Amino acid sequence: MQLTRAADYAVRAMIHLASTDAGRSSLNELAEAAEVSPAFLSKVLQRLVRAGLVASYRGKKGGFELLERGRSATLYEILQALDGVPELNICLAPGGCGRTPTCAAHAVWEKAQAQLREVLSAATLEKLVCESRTMPSTRTVRA
Repeated sequence: MQLTRAADYAVRAMIHLASTDAGRSSLNELAEAAEVSPAFLSKVLQRLVRAGLVASYRGKKGGFELLERGRSATLYEILQALDGVPELNICLAPGGCGRTPTCAAHAVWEKAQAQLREVLSAATLEKLVCESRTMPSTRTVRA
C-alpha cells in the first residue's frame, strides 16, 4: 500500500495554495512548490477542481485558488478526490476476499484501516499550513 505520486503532489499543491497570501497561484508556481512538472500537476489540479476543492481561472490573471471547501479540507478528503485512500488489504476493498468470516487477521486490518482514516480525517489543511510555517525551509538559496 502506497499513496500515488498524484496524491502526494495534490497535498503539496493544496498546502501551497492555503499558505499563499496572493490567493491565486499559477500552474508554474504550484509545480515549483510541489517539485513536479507542470504537465503532470495540471492533471492533478483538474481532479481537485472536479472535486470542488480548487477553482481554476484562465487568462493573464488566471491560476488556481482554494475554494472554501478546499480551505477546510482534510487529508482524507484530498486523497479521496485523487485516488481514494489505499486499502491495507484486498479483503477491505469492495467485494472483499470471501475469507472474512474465517480470517483471524481481518479484524486487525479493519481496525488499522479505521485508524488510518481517523488520522487522515484529523489532519486538516489548516493544521498542515500552520505546521509548515514552523518548519525550516528545505530549499537552499544560491549566491
